[in-house]
Amino acid sequence: MNKNEKMHQSLKKCYPENADELYEAIQEKIRLFNSDQRQSKKIKIEEINAILITYADTLRGGGSPLSVLNQFLIEYVGTAFNTVHLLPFFDYSSDDGFSVIDYQKVDQACGRWEDIEVLSQRYHLMFDAVINHISQKSKWFEGYLKGMTEYENFFITLKGNEDLSQVTRPRTSPLLTEFQSADGKKVIWTTFSSDQIDLNYKNPKLLLRIIDILLFYIRQGASLIRLDAVGYLWKEIGTNCIHLEQTHEIVKLIRSCMDELIKNALIITETNVPHSDNVRYFGDGTNEAHMVYNFSLPPLVLHAYLQNSSKELSQWVKQLQYPSSEGTYFNFLASHDGIGLTPLNGLVDGRGVDALVTSCEKNGGKISYKRQVDGSQIPYEMNINYYDALSESSQPEELNIRKFLGAYAIAIALKGIPGIYIHSLLGSRNWKDGVERLGYNRAINREKLEADAVISELKIADSRRHQIFYSLKKMLEIRATERALSLKAAQEVIFNDERLFILKRTHEKEAIFLIVNFSDRKQMMNLHDFFETGDYQDMMREKTVHDRLMLEPYNFFWLKQSGGE
Repeated sequence: MNKNEKMHQSLKKCYPENADELYEAIQEKIRLFNSDQRQSKKIKIEEINAILITYADTLRGGGSPLSVLNQFLIEYVGTAFNTVHLLPFFDYSSDDGFSVIDYQKVDQACGRWEDIEVLSQRYHLMFDAVINHISQKSKWFEGYLKGMTEYENFFITLKGNEDLSQVTRPRTSPLLTEFQSADGKKVIWTTFSSDQIDLNYKNPKLLLRIIDILLFYIRQGASLIRLDAVGYLWKEIGTNCIHLEQTHEIVKLIRSCMDELIKNALIITETNVPHSDNVRYFGDGTNEAHMVYNFSLPPLVLHAYLQNSSKELSQWVKQLQYPSSEGTYFNFLASHDGIGLTPLNGLVDGRGVDALVTSCEKNGGKISYKRQVDGSQIPYEMNINYYDALSESSQPEELNIRKFLGAYAIAIALKGIPGIYIHSLLGSRNWKDGVERLGYNRAINREKLEADAVISELKIADSRRHQIFYSLKKMLEIRATERALSLKAAQEVIFNDERLFILKRTHEKEAIFLIVNFSDRKQMMNLHDFFETGDYQDMMREKTVHDRLMLEPYNFFWLKQSGGE
């Protein structure tokens, strides 16, 4: 089946009465796009070495925040990352950008499209496609309420008495919100909040508008498109309205479009759900997402440190399946959101989850809840800075920094593409004032920073920011140059002692071992009980290790077989 037939099949499954018409309309959009992009080349997944996740305005100073970010990257980050994920930088009304007013307009408080273009000259860029919902203050929704034909059926109107008891709820807020329209009261579907109005993908005209938006993003420099909250895209009353077949067909349709573009973009899906549901967005490995967020990784790593045991983490990594050379995991630990607990389903028992929740609150974090079908509420997400999530106030800062760096050593060494949130890169802490001032839990890890103050701290050799920033930067630089840490390298977990996490990555005759001590005690390790005889290079400390290795509490090592190219 060629690409065109794949696209047509997806359209027939979602829009049986309009499939042919839609197919021709989409093909015309692709033809027009390609006619303007003849000198562009396709991006391949192996070209992405590491992704920095940041808001456009996290760093502030002289000039627009986007220009400040660009200057900071040039002067301090360099080539440690070759890709930047710019979280929503469009005009918005709430949720720090995830309630978009205008998909094509840069928030003036961040800068201009020209700033984005400058950034794209040095880095691949990831844009957010926040296409499950749109702001109630958008032209689309305001036009809909006014009864404008252009926006007819762009949103989901209900009578209000339908049986929606099976609908999966990621929040405790009401699923439906009342609005006054030119035709009277309307009851509208709002999955995430009353300011985030779900779009109606049953409307073919809406689909075409969304494709226009995605093509616009690629023209503006996007090399990767993040499909935000994509699991909720299609709704059918009487179902759970998540991960429906039509949702997967829409993702396949977008992938087919990307594959036909001369200047294509990679697709990454954001589905904060149990691992078995998450990996379904790979499709057959070639027809849906190029990358899926590895949502189980952040809470599993935290669990390992809390329990001083790698057992569950090692078991999970052993069973990770990589769909094809065209698909892999986006390995992250911290993000602009929180640390999801749902992805632990089936991996960690209830007591383990309860321990994480207790530890989060003890360390100054917040817990967000979701409503279940029976009306009860359960913990959904831990809102906390990842450094604070790992820290223990009774321990010296040196040990907490070791934990943090050991956690990221796992994310960076694991097969896939690592993503590091800017507040992790900069060694930030909980922003408690932000939660109190702004009134929502996720603000705890979304602080805006003065660039000059950050740079001053980075220059202090024994500061937390300096130690974390330059250690992470070195890890990324190692990863970018070692074939044994590439997407093509094999991966093996060596499980012999649950106090340790041991990962082996190999490419042809090259091998690199990651060893992490999850214990608060020293561990003496005879390397030749685990690995081949010979000497090893300690890549972080640039020393030679012989037959024995002393692991200090929470310490980690990247070891390379001596003699490797």
